[in-house]
Amino acid sequence: MAAAPGLAAFCRKVWEPVVAKARRAVVFIDQPCAEVLHWCGGAELLLAAGALNVKEFSSFESGGSKQPKALFVVSCPLRGRALEVIKDVVSQSSFQYCIVVTAVSPSEAADARTLCEQMEDKLCEWMGNMNFTAEVMWAPLMLAPLSPHLLVAPAFSSLFPLLPSQDLHTLNLGRADKKRFPGLGDVDLPSMPQELQLHIRNLLSGLNQFLEGIGVREECYSVGHLSRIIAGELANYPLAKNRRKTAQSKASLVFIDRTMDLAGAVGHHGDNLVEKIISMLPHLPGHANDVMVNMEELAALHSDGELEGILAPGCLAQPNNPAAQALWESLLNMKQKEAVMEVRRHLVEAASKEKLPIKMSMGRVTPEQLKSYVHLFKANAQVLESHCGILQLALGAVQTLKHPQCSKWDNFLAFERLVLQNTGKTELPSVLNQMCSLIKSHSNRTDNDYNIEEIIVLLVYSYSVTGEIHMNNELEIREAQVKKVLTQSLCEEPELSALLQKITGCESPTELTYEKANTAVDNMFSCLHDITKSRSNLKLFHSVHVPGSNVQQASYKPLLKQVVEEIFQPSHAEPLDIEHMSSGLTDLLKTGISMFMKVVVMSTKLLKPLDIPDLLFARDRLHPDIGI
Repeated sequence: MAAAPGLAAFCRKVWEPVVAKARRAVVFIDQPCAEVLHWCGGAELLLAAGALNVKEFSSFESGGSKQPKALFVVSCPLRGRALEVIKDVVSQSSFQYCIVVTAVSPSEAADARTLCEQMEDKLCEWMGNMNFTAEVMWAPLMLAPLSPHLLVAPAFSSLFPLLPSQDLHTLNLGRADKKRFPGLGDVDLPSMPQELQLHIRNLLSGLNQFLEGIGVREECYSVGHLSRIIAGELANYPLAKNRRKTAQSKASLVFIDRTMDLAGAVGHHGDNLVEKIISMLPHLPGHANDVMVNMEELAALHSDGELEGILAPGCLAQPNNPAAQALWESLLNMKQKEAVMEVRRHLVEAASKEKLPIKMSMGRVTPEQLKSYVHLFKANAQVLESHCGILQLALGAVQTLKHPQCSKWDNFLAFERLVLQNTGKTELPSVLNQMCSLIKSHSNRTDNDYNIEEIIVLLVYSYSVTGEIHMNNELEIREAQVKKVLTQSLCEEPELSALLQKITGCESPTELTYEKANTAVDNMFSCLHDITKSRSNLKLFHSVHVPGSNVQQASYKPLLKQVVEEIFQPSHAEPLDIEHMSSGLTDLLKTGISMFMKVVVMSTKLLKPLDIPDLLFARDRLHPDIGI
């Protein structure tokens, strides 16, 4: 998407009317909205505006007897579970004034005003007095600005393209033979289950309001089946017609299915420190795009035993600290070596500014060196507070570089290079043969060996990079061997991780029979076969594999990079694989983008390697949990 100025500023500005309502209120906020707020200023914005408290949006929360005002902020429509939670909280409290803010615009409904009035009446009823005050508001709180050119939509982090082996089959089960869909390309929005339809419509509503807010008229393009549906629906969105007539700016909006290239999400060849931080450090509870940084290095206590969890973690989001925000944005765009040096530079500058006794050393930057610089700030509380943002990012870097998984990163990279070298030559059978020797039971596994989840990640990488396969006897034999070893290893696990529980449908090893494990592995390979077909209908972007030659090794070229390069290649004709979904006389893709020469990436979430097995093998993509 071409960049309009101030996207991050717009994402923050939409919170202003919400924050204005927080004075003297107890605020109840759901997780997606809390995550968006986290990157736009955090709970500090609400507390600075006079909020009495900020609580989780949960039926187990309530207001105190002397807290008459409540502010609810939710990312979903006011129906189903959201309505139940609001009712529970209000009924258990002593509120006399309730405000509900939803991130989903009610304007799509013809009787939107009536619905709001009905909701306000319900709030008064739950408060116990129809003369009390209730308000229902809407605000476009969909996007979190991780940087000026990287936006994420936490409420849609589980939205994922459909797969033919399971999802298309499920869609066809309830249809007559003559009305069954031959392929995913034939599926349209009305054919989808109600939950998925509503989820996509909520996304469309949010995108439309965002584009209206920044004054942009968009041209919609797509790569992939689900993207085609979303782009087509947005292009024909009834409420967008007036917006497009008055918009001052233009942009080309290109939707891309994540399944077109899963190698980038599960791979380890990106030499980027932020990628490692997000993959290795524990995620911040309730967040899809931030991590917990252990701050014990700067505290006098150690949070173990009875004190465990008493020390608040640090994080990556530093929207209220310009210096830390600048460092974060630099880290996003730098290679690891440069990023580590940039962390050192910021620490040295901060220490020098505060006249701390820093000892400069040239040469390679080590985690120990960075940690020693961080310790300089510990003795002075005022200095510590002034530079807390940079210290959180620095400690995040230190903890990542010293993480046990960091040394294993190179092992992943070595195997991925093996896959790349074999692709186009001996193909998958050779890779699967190697993988068989890597799968070890729990009792025979060392810290340097791959666990089952990591083996699954390697399988996803291998099949995604390989692309379309043709089954033959050798491949069937190798797959059968991997399936057998993987099933046996799965059955011997003493404990099942959360991911393995979801994949197998079993909460404990005692429930997991060989048959259940075998079924789970079979389903997994069925999905892997689907992945290989994801680019089969593409001509220009058919492969993410760049074959090797006498002078260079084979390599991986991300599909997103290919798309962007093609768009910005003026000598080429309009790309065949990027389908234009907007109707009428429109600008061509290259013309639209060349006017701006900037690109903004909008994603549902920052993906870690283990997110992909979860989205592929452990989720019901047709029936997302949207609380209806």
